[in-house]
Amino acid sequence: MSDNHVSRLFGARADAYASFRPHYPASLFAWLAAQCPQRLRALDIACGNGQASRPLREHFKQILACDASLEQLQAGADRPGLQLFVAEAQAQPLPSQSLDLIVVAQALHWFATPEFFSEVRRLLKPGGVFCAWRYSLMRIDEELDALIDDFYWNTLGGYWPAGRASVDAGYRDINNPFAPLIPPASAIEISWTLEQLLGYLRTWSAVQRYEQQNGADPLLQLHPKLRQEWGDAKQPRFVRWPLHFLAGTPN
Repeated sequence: MSDNHVSRLFGARADAYASFRPHYPASLFAWLAAQCPQRLRALDIACGNGQASRPLREHFKQILACDASLEQLQAGADRPGLQLFVAEAQAQPLPSQSLDLIVVAQALHWFATPEFFSEVRRLLKPGGVFCAWRYSLMRIDEELDALIDDFYWNTLGGYWPAGRASVDAGYRDINNPFAPLIPPASAIEISWTLEQLLGYLRTWSAVQRYEQQNGADPLLQLHPKLRQEWGDAKQPRFVRWPLHFLAGTPN
């Protein structure tokens, strides 16, 4: 799938992404910084609204962040200290060997091509670090997990873009062309109300495709089932997303 197609797909609900996409653990960014010989310049590719860009400000002198979607860049809040620009992942307007770290959060599956990895190799300094990660389906409890899994695999099964298969595989189907690094086990953890969970589900690209092709909201069928299992809709529940990584340094 092209960057332009991805830009259209996710730019349409950029404000919802900014509001409902979960944030990554601070320990991940501290670990990444510790792997870098220098901490001068870091780049977040396919940065969306900046959920991976902002935490890097605590560890690096200069943070660059790019996305193919101008709408995503405009939706990001709290942007001081970030240098934002529109660019396709595999064609960066940056000098060779100018970066200490490149990260890709929940997006590598859209452009994991030899051309992209060649561009990463060009951009990184000797000893520089590349790290991409994705998160799997959220886990809450057995009953809610079963409802969400059925919605994901069955209701939305035919509506996910082709690149989603790599997410489901935990990026194990993508060859790592670099000397591998193994980040410590990590997960996103948050307390959410039912309304917040539903807001997050609406950011799924397959939900948007379902609506476009059927003229109906697939969450209308799921909502009452979730409400029954959730109990008090205003009572927060603990939600967890395990993270999976593809990381390394150029050979």
